[in-house]
Amino acid sequence: MPLKTILFAVLLVAACTAGLVSPIWGALGYVGHYLIGPDRQWWSDSLRFLGIRYSLTLAIITAIGIALNWKKIRFPGPAFARQQILLLLMLGVVWFSVLIGDATVGRYSQQVDHPSVKFTKIVLFALMLTHVATNIKDVNRLIWVLILGAWILGLQAYDTPYSKFEHGRLEGIGGPDFTDATFFAAFQASMLPIIAAQFMRSKWLGKILCSISGAFVANAIILTRTRGAVVGLLVGCLAALLLAPRRHRLTIFAGLIVAGAAFFYLSDPQFLQRAATITRSEGERDTSAQSRIVIWHGALRMLAANPLGVGAGNFYQNIGHYTEGGAYASMDAHNTFLRCACELGIQGIALFLAMIGSAFSTLRKVARTVASLPDEDRMSVQWLSFGAMVSIATLLGCCLTISLLYVEFIWWFLMLPVCLIRAASGLEAQYAELAQASDDDQARELNESWLSEEPLPS
Repeated sequence: MPLKTILFAVLLVAACTAGLVSPIWGALGYVGHYLIGPDRQWWSDSLRFLGIRYSLTLAIITAIGIALNWKKIRFPGPAFARQQILLLLMLGVVWFSVLIGDATVGRYSQQVDHPSVKFTKIVLFALMLTHVATNIKDVNRLIWVLILGAWILGLQAYDTPYSKFEHGRLEGIGGPDFTDATFFAAFQASMLPIIAAQFMRSKWLGKILCSISGAFVANAIILTRTRGAVVGLLVGCLAALLLAPRRHRLTIFAGLIVAGAAFFYLSDPQFLQRAATITRSEGERDTSAQSRIVIWHGALRMLAANPLGVGAGNFYQNIGHYTEGGAYASMDAHNTFLRCACELGIQGIALFLAMIGSAFSTLRKVARTVASLPDEDRMSVQWLSFGAMVSIATLLGCCLTISLLYVEFIWWFLMLPVCLIRAASGLEAQYAELAQASDDDQARELNESWLSEEPLPS
């Protein structure tokens, strides 16, 4: 049996066992599995006879762990934060669109979940994750799992021979959501701000790991030849400059210059030529870029004709009705916002935008919550908050040319602010308790000192 198979089996058993005692480990196992996609790796072939659905097993273990340890789970505030309520409303909109829309035909099968079913699974896990990653230690573990997962994906990309590239671009790396190069590139691009933030808050060993991981992640993005990731990174850089804390603005600006130079150094002529087409005029655009413009115009007409949406998963079967001569029938929207609006209606896009606004609002609140903490803890949390904001901005930039509506990791990033605000509030409460205990001790010492003094002469 291959060593990788043994290692995977050991980690799976460890995550399931630990998840029953502390559900965060089941959730971390699920995240790791989602990123790497062991089901699609050659080294898991020898375990297929077991018939185990690893992701389902880890999700069930996490749910059981939460049930067994519910009284031990602690987090400040209500059981459902605003972002979680918005996510549940989004799920309701998805199923409402299924009820009012036509049946989806010729797109999904028993092997590929319908978007409504997949989104239900996404919501269930996201709710579990935001109920177990609620302190700074567990959030830090989650961040490291994401970073290590992105690093492993980068290593896989580096080891893939060019002969296995499809049309000159890297495809089929990692889990099932990454079979499309654009989805994979969007995830890797959104991880770069998280890696940079973790670099700033880590000691020397963590800085080394983040530096190596960042290099492999950047190289993987280049190998995908994805223009959507370039757009996302440009938006992320702009967001980093606009959102940077004043005292760290120079450091962040210098870091962006160094990162940009390193990214350019890793780039090859194919990637640079493809990236250059982003700014070309209509007459100079390639067929792929021009087709997206036509599809976007058709999507706007689709929305105007169906303001409540055509139903989750039904964009493909409808776009041909709204483009001249039925051109680009069965094509994707190549834009998350337009696909959301067309399939889920004005109520769906309104909720999606509300979640984005709520995410940024919550992350700003995180920075304010820890403002009075000691410097080390305050900066550690604020760097995470800043990294999450830039990461979401990068992801939204990718959404301009990539349809990520039913891809799981985008909802993780939108729900990460819930984990961070709960962790920040928990830290604030701990320091408040310590301060109160300190005040009580001082008051007790003063009181005891006063009682022990000799009475004053009359």
